Amino acid sequence: MTLKIISTTEVVYEGQVTMVTLPGTMGSFTVLHNHASLISTLTPGNIAYREADGKEGSFPVKGGIADVDNNVISVCVY
Repeated sequence: MTLKIISTTEVVYEGQVTMVTLPGTMGSFTVLHNHASLISTLTPGNIAYREADGKEGSFPVKGGIADVDNNVISVCVY
C-alpha cells in the first residue's frame, strides 16, 4: 500500500506501508492491504504506520481528511 501524508505546504511522507492507524472522528481505525474504499475526517492525534521493512513511524496531526482507495491512503492534514 502507498501512504501519502500531505500538509498545506509540503508532502510530509510518501512511502510503502503494510499498516496505517488513523485518528478518525468516530474513533481510530486501522487500514490494511485491500481495505474497502472510504473517506473519513480526522481529529487531533497520531497517524501510526508500519513500513514494508517493519520499521514503524508516527506523525502528529491536529485534524484533516483521509481517503482510502485501491491500496492508496491519501491524508491531507493541518
